[in-house]
Amino acid sequence: MIPAAFEYYRPKDMAGVLAVLEEHGDDARVMAGGHSLIPMMKLRMADVPHLIDLQDVGGMSDIGVGTDMIRLGALVTQADIIDHVELSKAAPILREAALQIADPQVRYMGTVGGNVANGDPGNDMPGLMQCLNAIFTVVGPNGERDIPARAFYEAAYVTAREDEEVLTHVAVPTPNGGYAYEKQKRKIGDYATAAAAVQIVKDGGICVSASIAMTNLSDTPVYSEAAGEALLGTSVDTAALDASVAAMLGDIEPTEDNRGPVAFKNHVAGVILRRAILTAWSRA
Repeated sequence: MIPAAFEYYRPKDMAGVLAVLEEHGDDARVMAGGHSLIPMMKLRMADVPHLIDLQDVGGMSDIGVGTDMIRLGALVTQADIIDHVELSKAAPILREAALQIADPQVRYMGTVGGNVANGDPGNDMPGLMQCLNAIFTVVGPNGERDIPARAFYEAAYVTAREDEEVLTHVAVPTPNGGYAYEKQKRKIGDYATAAAAVQIVKDGGICVSASIAMTNLSDTPVYSEAAGEALLGTSVDTAALDASVAAMLGDIEPTEDNRGPVAFKNHVAGVILRRAILTAWSRA
């Protein structure tokens, strides 16, 4: 459980980070909280000759809560999200999801940027950010660019971020309406068997907006436009719930692993999604 030898860098600014990336190319990796990368290095599943720690880069731990937009620096931890009163009022779904990630020790070090950037289909934040229609900002040698969360994930551990780019912050449109993040897992600290993020807006007892995404049920997080559309114009009755669940089941592609066979995962996905929709509807 000891990683291979590597060179360690702790630049003071993003220019220093990009300089190391440019010098060493594919041999260099950036680290935010380290809870995904360090275990892989210790297990020798990742060979990283040059490790760049982002902890000293200024401004990447900032949280900004505006009227229309929330800005989270890439080094904002899950504990920061949980403890930030203004953020919890503006986007309570972020706190609800963060509280379900791993355990307190992990949440004090695990970061938003690390959680969304490495493309692990089991991570909680990617699906949540797709539900919230977040925008990821990355910076590289050619400057800064924005990538929608819904277009960021291409396959397991494969994203639209180029190797020489660094994710610097996440922008989330301030959500409204009812919300829920529901998760089923085998034990504390485990990845989800299935998790669902739901945002619903209600007007006069009718659903006028619905956004739904699920986690760890395909090789990427799954934002299902069809699952949300199935609720529109309804009172979120049994028929609408059934249609939404059916739409999501048509979009996910779970595989058998130590969390269960495909049939079991589809069943859990339906139960968790139904529960999340009903909770969000009750809060709308």
